[in-house]
Amino acid sequence: MSERIYINNDWKFTKSYSDELADPGFNESGMEDVRLPHTVAETPFDYFDESIYQMVSGYRRHFAVPTEWQDKCVKLTFEGVAHESRVFVNGKQVISHNCGYTAFSADITEYINYGSDNVIAVRVDSNESLDQPPFGFVIDYMTYGGIYRDVYFEISDRTYIGDVFLSSEINGGSAVLRTELGIKNEGGKKIKIRQFLDGAEVLTVQKEENVLETKVEKVILWDVEDPKLYEVRTELCDEASGYVLDSKTVRFGFRTSEFRKDGYYLNGRKLKIRGLNRHQSYPYVGYAMPASMQRLDADILKNELGLNAVRTSHYPQSHHFIDRCDEIGLLVFTEIPGWQHIGGAEWKDIAVENTKDMVKQYRNHPSVILWGVRINESKDDDEFYERTNLEAHKLDPTRPTGGVRAHKKSSLLEDVYTYNDFVHDGKSRGCEPKKAVTSDVDKPYLISEYNGHMYSTKAYDCEDHRKEHAIRHANVLSAVMGEEDIAGSFGWCMADYNTHKDFGSGDRICYHGVLDMFRNPKQAAYVYSCFGKKTVLELSSTMDIGEHPACNRGDTFIYSNADSVRMYKNDRFIKEYTKKDSPYEKLPFGPILIDDFIGDAIYEGEAHRPEWVRKALTESMNATARFGLGNLPKKILLNGAKLLTIGHMKADELVSMYNNYVGDWGGKSTVYKFEAIKDGKVVLTKTYAPTKGVHILAEADHTDLVEKETYDVCEVRIRIVDDFGNPVFFFHEPLSFEAEGPVKIIGEKTIGAKGGMAGVYLKTTGSAGKAVLTVRNAQCDDVKLEFTVTV
Repeated sequence: MSERIYINNDWKFTKSYSDELADPGFNESGMEDVRLPHTVAETPFDYFDESIYQMVSGYRRHFAVPTEWQDKCVKLTFEGVAHESRVFVNGKQVISHNCGYTAFSADITEYINYGSDNVIAVRVDSNESLDQPPFGFVIDYMTYGGIYRDVYFEISDRTYIGDVFLSSEINGGSAVLRTELGIKNEGGKKIKIRQFLDGAEVLTVQKEENVLETKVEKVILWDVEDPKLYEVRTELCDEASGYVLDSKTVRFGFRTSEFRKDGYYLNGRKLKIRGLNRHQSYPYVGYAMPASMQRLDADILKNELGLNAVRTSHYPQSHHFIDRCDEIGLLVFTEIPGWQHIGGAEWKDIAVENTKDMVKQYRNHPSVILWGVRINESKDDDEFYERTNLEAHKLDPTRPTGGVRAHKKSSLLEDVYTYNDFVHDGKSRGCEPKKAVTSDVDKPYLISEYNGHMYSTKAYDCEDHRKEHAIRHANVLSAVMGEEDIAGSFGWCMADYNTHKDFGSGDRICYHGVLDMFRNPKQAAYVYSCFGKKTVLELSSTMDIGEHPACNRGDTFIYSNADSVRMYKNDRFIKEYTKKDSPYEKLPFGPILIDDFIGDAIYEGEAHRPEWVRKALTESMNATARFGLGNLPKKILLNGAKLLTIGHMKADELVSMYNNYVGDWGGKSTVYKFEAIKDGKVVLTKTYAPTKGVHILAEADHTDLVEKETYDVCEVRIRIVDDFGNPVFFFHEPLSFEAEGPVKIIGEKTIGAKGGMAGVYLKTTGSAGKAVLTVRNAQCDDVKLEFTVTV
């Protein structure tokens, strides 16, 4: 029976590798104690150079081998090491690997000393000058370095299952489960195979077989709404005794997934793909985050942003992340490492190996629906891409291939034409029609990126800029929904990320996300959240007119997925808005333009005036509130002329009425209230009024921290809010963090809020107990969060 043993703790690290480090007797006194995942260099939040993590570093770990392992097979697996690695066991090199984004394993059975001390040494080259993907030219993301994913032993009998690949064929309510096995049988034992589905035996084969087929009745399909997962356990047994020599358990989802020329179909149902691109990086530690943070990102994408898909740009990502996508029903488009550049022959050979590794390592995930087998945004290279397509199809004939390109009418060797459509500039159409992008109109078409660099947006940009960012996302989503033959789209991108000097805003951050780097929402996030199940009620404005040029509000939008939203001003009902009031007919809940700030106030307050005068006054004053006197539509100007001539009103009289019915200055503070209505009931209320102070709102993603295979990390997302719970976007004052108990703070202990938002990560230290995080700011009351740590 095989056993997996994680060895993420008790490592030694040095930033300066030497050949002597591989020697078992190397003096480790100058090395640092570390745990995995690990980054070779913690970075500042911003304004740092990529040279900080470029080095050839070294890791060492001692381990004892019990004598019971002597007749076993011992494999050592690294899930991810950035970027070129060489692994030594007891001074002898056992494997090398030239990819920072795929796993690799070595059979170390013949290299270990039984019953005594053993040493693993790893040489890690994280220089960006390496001749391997994604390196060779500029890259729009930091690549970091270190052993940043799990490391483990797998102990098995000498006869074992090396690989399992599951696929299925659905036929009505039943399915045929197909299992391809890679069996290693060094001793030529006579074996039989047993297979179990959710614990119930479904198949016994009395001899060694590499392909099994099992009929499953009344199967429940895996879907984005109901992601049913089955446990498929395959056992390799001694034929005579029945002793289980090895066992492999795979979580599997029965489903059909098909890209057709008119869109994407999941289980025969047409589904518009709605996703964002995700980088796997975090503040301070780059790629080095454990399972809890990987899983949290998937939850944010699905549950907070209302998405049904994610693209793992521009490389395969953690199995912890993909596992969570399997669990919650989030479709995945994953791709080989690279960014625009194609290298020479050896570089291409590595890319082909990356393709093979990606497919073999991720093909049992039901969430994965598409293999990206082109270097992102690279030029056509038919000879090269014929090889990557061939390997992907050979290793997984059940899934199509795609390849992200940034140019139209490209050579299409893949099954799906995937294209980065950046046509939308705020005024032009939201997306290009399929026929304008590809000549292969009978092939499926998918938009793999949009927006992003077209309108970089910081959380602390002016209100109009943040609103425009959100509206651009709505424009593209609506346009894609209106194109029947586009399978869907992936926006760029989920969260802001650190990048190289050639990109970003000069501070080494690309502000392309709908979230900031701490995963706090920008305004654009609300456009996506309206697709989710949680009630959303947000505004594009804080209703402070001084934020706008000449105090003209411009367009103010409501973001909500409620049945309706009621608007009040100083407790006077103004208007009830429904989704029918949204100009985005193709979106189920598009942004709704607020076009009334007066309601019936003029009709009631000016009852002595003719009806046409009251109507003209209401229209004119609402328009003036939005556009100002200098930008009024022609109809409103005509209204004004009629009021002055036919209505015999004076200009100062109109100004006085505007101040009375619309103006938000002088006298009593103006209070706006919005109520989200579902099934006739108020389910959420937002109030906007002048605040007397600010407050810290700190929310931890989980407070029960548990060490399993390694340390745990929780994220505390922080917002500075007014008296009514609304973010204050221009608060940039310092926040300080103090941790007590068996946890430590990752990164700086004092940071500046950005756009009224911030975050902090807490990391367990190997001990159990109670922990407390205190968040402080001079203007706010302290906030304390309590945690429990279990080891």
